[in-house]
Amino acid sequence: MLEGFKVIEMATYIAAPAAGGIMADWGADVIKVEPLGGCPMRKFYASAMTDDYPDNPVSALDNRGKRAIAVNTGTEEGRDIVRKLVADADVFLTNVRPSQLKEQGLDFDTLKLINPKLVYASVTGFGLEGEEADKPGFDTAAFMSKSGFGWMMTPKGSSPAPLRTAAGDHITGIATASGILAALLKAQKSGEGCLVESSLLRSAAYAVGCDYGTWLRYGRVARSRPREEAIVAINNYYLTADEHWLFINARPGEPDWPDVARATGLEPLIDDERFGSLRDRRKNGVELIALLDAAFATKTLEEWKPLLDAAGLIWSPVQNFEQAYNDPQMHAAGVFVDMPKADGTSYKNIASPIRFSNESTDPKGVLPEIGQDTMAVLDDLGLDEETRARYLEANVIGQYSVTGQSSE
Repeated sequence: MLEGFKVIEMATYIAAPAAGGIMADWGADVIKVEPLGGCPMRKFYASAMTDDYPDNPVSALDNRGKRAIAVNTGTEEGRDIVRKLVADADVFLTNVRPSQLKEQGLDFDTLKLINPKLVYASVTGFGLEGEEADKPGFDTAAFMSKSGFGWMMTPKGSSPAPLRTAAGDHITGIATASGILAALLKAQKSGEGCLVESSLLRSAAYAVGCDYGTWLRYGRVARSRPREEAIVAINNYYLTADEHWLFINARPGEPDWPDVARATGLEPLIDDERFGSLRDRRKNGVELIALLDAAFATKTLEEWKPLLDAAGLIWSPVQNFEQAYNDPQMHAAGVFVDMPKADGTSYKNIASPIRFSNESTDPKGVLPEIGQDTMAVLDDLGLDEETRARYLEANVIGQYSVTGQSSE
């Protein structure tokens, strides 16, 4: 799909590498420029203090199929390597702080002089303008906390809970990849590149945009509540007789209430004045939820499935990862892929989020080692063997060694 496009990714952690990882799955040649010690995500499982995690599926998800070079951009020679890479690239993708990029001469204004058609993608925590433009920000801080996302998702009266690993990063990565592709289309038509700016902060606000938009327009918004106090009783979780949770997602307005009542054996409640309208059901929500709780507790999940499906309701079981993996629909939707390893074996990992009818989006390669492709990439740039050896000796570059570390 993206074969022939060259992406230079100078980024660590997750949000920006996620965008590069999606493009790598889609066929782009993504060259990952790492510090000599590698991206910190390579050590994600180090704190586990165990040998039970021989692979790194977290880093592999966002970095499989890339070429990896180790470059010390704290040296002028290292920065010059990056500029040479950019000269014929289609995309430069980074999450390095803006002030550092400017100091190193790797900012948008400098690189566009080298390559006017370059799409320069910047991923930050808080955006490129304002007092916090240079502030570091993980998704738990910028995406979850500062944006209002976490407040909106926390049931009223409850304490905030941390977002799971990289959820906000991956939403931002998808947004970044989308912006890059739009800018590439423009660059192909006009011959002019541009700056693509994404941030965890802006992506988070968009993710809860329906609620945010309501608050912006009316100055108020209904927050999440405990299920026993749900605003709409038939938009709620219910526990079955065999202790499986399911969720019913009623459509806006009135259309699903009669079907829910019939499917759950509560048909007499359709004409009950306590539940006759949406307003009535909200006013008497606690009572209605208790009645639905009692009804759902009479049958198992397997017994409820045909009844809810026959009623045409929008619903789903609440599944843990093991249940989801064993769900045939997850496989039919292409959720899982085989993650190749250097030894020829593989393990299961998550697919990138889009599938095409006539293109494979399976991983295009393994998780590369630190500096695995340094010498080959620099050879392509025209750096002779003597220069490469000198750079290696001076710690300007690193290359993969049999010890599994970048040699300096």
